[in-house]
Amino acid sequence: MEMIADILLAAGALGAGLYCLVLGRRLNRFNDLEKGVGGAVAVLSAQVDDLTKTLSAAQSTAATSAQTLTDLTQRAENMSRKLELQMASLHDVPDAPPAPAPAPAPQPTPAATQSVSEPMFVRHRTAETHQ
Repeated sequence: MEMIADILLAAGALGAGLYCLVLGRRLNRFNDLEKGVGGAVAVLSAQVDDLTKTLSAAQSTAATSAQTLTDLTQRAENMSRKLELQMASLHDVPDAPPAPAPAPAPQPTPAATQSVSEPMFVRHRTAETHQ
């Protein structure tokens, strides 16, 4: 009976050893850095690091842009107040009379339309001279 117990105990130990060997090989394939989950974890870890750096850069850029936008908005509000004040002060100024239109310049007669036989200056005749 002891011999049967020893044989069963040896068989159990041999089975446990074989089971551990199979599990060790599977675990090595599972953690393989190129094909297994270990490789996927390594790639994901690198991507998380890259995304963290990108997010930090985006946050700093957004903070700078927000500050710039705040400054520009403040400047625009100040200019708006100044323009409103100037527009209000223009209502107090009386309207200026319209400027007179300049007299049209006399048009010279072209030399081609004047004939040689006509005098250059003509006196207007009065009614007395016609009688």
